[in-house]
Amino acid sequence: MSFTKSFTAQAADIDELGHVNNAVWVRWIQDLAVAHWEAVAPADHRTAYVWVVTRHEIDYRGNLAEGGFATGETWVPDPPRGARFNRHFRFADGAGRVLVEGITTWALLDRASGRLVRVRPEIAAPFLAP
Repeated sequence: MSFTKSFTAQAADIDELGHVNNAVWVRWIQDLAVAHWEAVAPADHRTAYVWVVTRHEIDYRGNLAEGGFATGETWVPDPPRGARFNRHFRFADGAGRVLVEGITTWALLDRASGRLVRVRPEIAAPFLAP
C-alpha cells in the first residue's frame, strides 16, 4: 500500500544554488517513511520496534525552490528478507514531474535490545499490497 505526505520547501531547506539541498531530500525521505510507519503500524509494533536505514539509492531529477511544494509517495513492493526490506519513494512537484526517486533499505531493530529482528508477516502486512 502506498502512502503520501506533502512537503513545502522552507528558507532553511535551500542551498547556495537556490534549491532544496540534497541533505534535506534525505531528511524528507526519512520523514515520509516514519510517517508511513506511524500511520499504519499497530501501537504495540511502534512501541516494540524501530527502523534504521542501511542503504540509500537516490536519483535527483529536478529542483525545488523555496516555497515549492512536493508530494512524497512511498511503498514497499516486496516482502521483507530477514530483518530488512526495500522501501521505494518518489517526490513529485505540483505538475506531477518527478523530482527525486529511489529506494532505501530499512532494518528492523528491537527497541529494548537494539538488535536486529526478523520482519514477521504481521509486521510487514500493513505495508504490502493485498
